[in-house]
Amino acid sequence: MALTIGVDVGGTKIAAGVVDEAGEILARTRVPTPADPQWAVDAIAQAVRELKEQYPDVTAAGIGAPGFVDRERSTVIFAPNIDWEDEPLRGRVEELTGLPAVVENDANCAAWAEYRFGAAAGYSDMVLITVGTGIGGGLVLDGRLHRGRFGVAGEIGHLNMVPDGLPCGCGGRGCWEQYGSGRALRRYGRERAAEDSVRGKRMLELNDGVAETIRGIHITQAAEEGDPLALECYAELADWLGRGMADLAALFDPAVFVLGGGVSDSGRLLLDPVAKAFEHYLTGGVHRPRAEVVLASTGSAAGIAGAADLARTV
Repeated sequence: MALTIGVDVGGTKIAAGVVDEAGEILARTRVPTPADPQWAVDAIAQAVRELKEQYPDVTAAGIGAPGFVDRERSTVIFAPNIDWEDEPLRGRVEELTGLPAVVENDANCAAWAEYRFGAAAGYSDMVLITVGTGIGGGLVLDGRLHRGRFGVAGEIGHLNMVPDGLPCGCGGRGCWEQYGSGRALRRYGRERAAEDSVRGKRMLELNDGVAETIRGIHITQAAEEGDPLALECYAELADWLGRGMADLAALFDPAVFVLGGGVSDSGRLLLDPVAKAFEHYLTGGVHRPRAEVVLASTGSAAGIAGAADLARTV
């Protein structure tokens, strides 16, 4: 069975693993992401070499990188969290490790893992939506990872939902992730608790009475306890997610939406209202077949498993 290495490059850590053809991770390593962008390349190569020593039969390496990756799956066009710009990552990793390599956007790697080994296995058309601090995602259409003409498709968190809306870190205003992300959920909780300390009592209790620093865990705990105001926060988050998913369905008509990311750890607390909102906003309503809405199943292994599997196409 052919073995490959997958590397998931994050802003704070680099995680890598040896992965078999069934998506099982046989060995792992993890190192902090160096502050210097060139040292980060060296750290990636060192992680690959370390795993190669344990499994000499590995045939290739896949690197999941945050940011824009070119069509040739070679150069990181822009990765602000690591300060890469036109970084020839593929060539440098190949030179330093002696293995053929591919580079792919990290969210695309996660989407591919869900398609191959996770909640979307068996479907040829799927959309992954990662709901964390922002919104990320990836698309598999007709069994192929959809990368677009320039390789940077799938930046779904920056769909414009509100003209001249809230400012976004991308430089735009009104992006989807400003309304349907973990950051948005925190904002909803803080604003509501500050406006009405009586209704916001439970969330305030969980954060020592301070509305301005309420976190997602406080809102989630209160919502799980049935707190009406916390449930309203989740309902608003779900409404925005459902709106965006309806737009994506109009464009791509996937068979399934997979919800991942940290906020999806709340399970049905998020899944059920999102599915309801998606159905409400879907163009054509009851006259149109509806995509399934499910939770991601590959978890923290998604980036590694997806990158490793994409490396099999080298």
